[in-house]
Amino acid sequence: MYQILQATYQGGHLILNKKLEDGMEGKVLNVVVFEVDERENKQKQFLEFVDRHPILLSDTYSFNREEIYDR
Repeated sequence: MYQILQATYQGGHLILNKKLEDGMEGKVLNVVVFEVDERENKQKQFLEFVDRHPILLSDTYSFNREEIYDR
């Protein structure tokens, strides 16, 4: 079983933003730590890349899902 939770690091301790299930009491847990800011920075970089490299479509372009699968 796994859960993804957020925590705040303060005074040498991780403080969870949400309580774990009662069944987790006394269990040893593995913790993987990554900064939320890192993920947000990667997302921001991707969106900036997309803005710099736009895909221009003609005014008459129309997406037709049925046409794709008619092969």
